Amino acid sequence: MSKKIIRYELDLNNLSPLTDEKKEELKRLSQMPDSEINYSDIPPLDDKFWQNAVKNPFYKPTKTPTTVRVDSDVLAWLKAQGKGYQTRMNSILRKAMIRSIHGEHEKP
Repeated sequence: MSKKIIRYELDLNNLSPLTDEKKEELKRLSQMPDSEINYSDIPPLDDKFWQNAVKNPFYKPTKTPTTVRVDSDVLAWLKAQGKGYQTRMNSILRKAMIRSIHGEHEKP
């Protein structure tokens, strides 16, 4: 027995307006505390589920301009590696941050 696949497309630029009933439902749901949400129809996610997870390829953290004082020899080392020393510095700091978050502290 073959099943017929039915496809629907939602035009986000041409949505039908919410009915008063839907608006009331959304208002009620937004006021519901998390403790009252019924998750019984959602299976728990175990470690196997996350095993093949990948970082969002579209993630791009915002940049904040700042002034940082670094030792002269550290700055010279970063610049000696070629163009992009600020990006390199950010990468080094990010790796240190991630290690710290995951409890992988370096010993001095």
